[in-house]
Amino acid sequence: MDFVNYELREKIRSIIEDNNSFQLKVDLHSPNNRIFVNRSLHLEKIKFFGFDMDYTLAVYKSPQYETLGFNLVKSRLLAMGYPNELNQFHYDPSFPIRGLWFDSHYGNLLKVDAYGNILICCHGFRFLKQSEIYEHYPNKFLSLDESRVYVLNTLFNLPETYLLACLIDLFTNTPGSTATPAGVKCGDLFMSFKSIFQDVRNAVDWVHEKGDLKLKTVENLEEYVVKDDRLPMLLTRMRESGAKVFLLTNSEYWFTEKIMTYLFDYPHGPMLKDPHRNWKTYFDCIVLDARKPLFFKEGTILRRVDTSTGALRIGSHTGPLQQEHVYSGGSCDVFTQLIGAKGKDVLYIGDHIFGDILKSKKIRGWRTFLIIPELVHELHVWTAECKLFAKLQSLDVTLGETYKDLDSSTLEKPDISDLRSAIRQVTHEMDLAYGMLGSLFRSGSRQTFFSSQVVRYADLYAATFLNLMYYPFCYMFRAPAMLMPHESTVAHEQIFVADSPVFSRSRQTSVLEEKEKEATTAHVNAVSSKSENESFVEEIGCFRTTDPQFVSPYKFLNAILMRRRQVHNGLEILLA
Repeated sequence: MDFVNYELREKIRSIIEDNNSFQLKVDLHSPNNRIFVNRSLHLEKIKFFGFDMDYTLAVYKSPQYETLGFNLVKSRLLAMGYPNELNQFHYDPSFPIRGLWFDSHYGNLLKVDAYGNILICCHGFRFLKQSEIYEHYPNKFLSLDESRVYVLNTLFNLPETYLLACLIDLFTNTPGSTATPAGVKCGDLFMSFKSIFQDVRNAVDWVHEKGDLKLKTVENLEEYVVKDDRLPMLLTRMRESGAKVFLLTNSEYWFTEKIMTYLFDYPHGPMLKDPHRNWKTYFDCIVLDARKPLFFKEGTILRRVDTSTGALRIGSHTGPLQQEHVYSGGSCDVFTQLIGAKGKDVLYIGDHIFGDILKSKKIRGWRTFLIIPELVHELHVWTAECKLFAKLQSLDVTLGETYKDLDSSTLEKPDISDLRSAIRQVTHEMDLAYGMLGSLFRSGSRQTFFSSQVVRYADLYAATFLNLMYYPFCYMFRAPAMLMPHESTVAHEQIFVADSPVFSRSRQTSVLEEKEKEATTAHVNAVSSKSENESFVEEIGCFRTTDPQFVSPYKFLNAILMRRRQVHNGLEILLA
């Protein structure tokens, strides 16, 4: 029974499918202010908001900060004896992205999907062809073996990623050198890719722990640190909502004091009429030197910091955590006991997919909010290059139609070589729109390893935690429906009838249920007495006001059709 004539249905469908004229959205905030949801979360139930500092509260300017880190690590490597030719390299922000794997056996940077299938492989700055990838990696696959693979997951890893590419490019292209699968031989000197990687890792750790990175940062805070006057206001609103706010960072006291003082250095407080306040007054408790992810396991001794000298007081702190006091170390067990928190009471906000998000979620059950500053660029390309994404989808549809009328009796194989080439070309164009190594989240229609980690461990994610400013603290973040292929590729208006069902979970209908079925059918006939167009328009209006969860036009149409299904005691009557 069709409620709407064909012309009207197609007209409405075409309007809905035009993204520029009409589209339902889960969240009506502008993309720049959006918080994206992997798992539903009710802000009203959050009793503790926890913050990391680096790249969360304190956002470092890009590419200035990465350039500083790159130059300092490069200087350290030169001091370790690496050739002066390394000075010819300068940091290029268009090359590195987070989430790459470094294969220390072959010296390759790999962009992989959630399962270890290789999407992109580059040796230095040379991108390997498909045939070359198969030579090193049968089936274009590599398992995550920590003895061989290092995951470059953090924003601090970006200079390191680029430096690894620089060194491998330098050694493999040095005149007189001979490349081998595991390294480069120059006369009687052999540089294995593993030794190069270990030297870079040691240099990075030295720069962060003993070098001048932090000192040069605090010497020129305006050059390297983003300052936003919304920060004091947001933290104050969090506490006014009844929640508590804590700082949990790996940074030491002297550096944290400098950074946080700068971030809250305004002549006023949370509001223009309020007096200036010390940064410590915005937090209920402050823990430094946390040594995450160790903090979420056995941890270390919890000690109080003498803020006048920065020294640690002797003994283990066992009393309550007091406001404006600063503590060092500790463990998640001790910390949560002292503040009286349970796992899901805490929303922890950080940028480190492993140290902040994965371990706090997996080990302690905290709710998690991942900060991904790259989202600003990702969303820009996603919207600006929408024609490329539409073209890729169109090619996928064409590929499916090629096989539409074929079955197991087909002897002649269709030629899809042109289609496959076109798909590779469009995927390449999409990747270049993001940068040399493509998107942080995908390659063509395939999601990256980093993307899978975000989906799995981050309940919420956004470009900045300051987007919480645009949501009430009673807000219900509702995750979109996660559809499996048999759900996302089969439209609801398609009526599926099994030829010979081999397994059924349907209940046997009783006489009473038959009578209820007759009553339901009578109700349906009464409803259908309305004009066809009136009924359809009424459904749209009702759906738009009460079911704002479907973000794509396809799901919107499906949702309308779903509303025409009346379910009564397991008996389904399809109206359209």
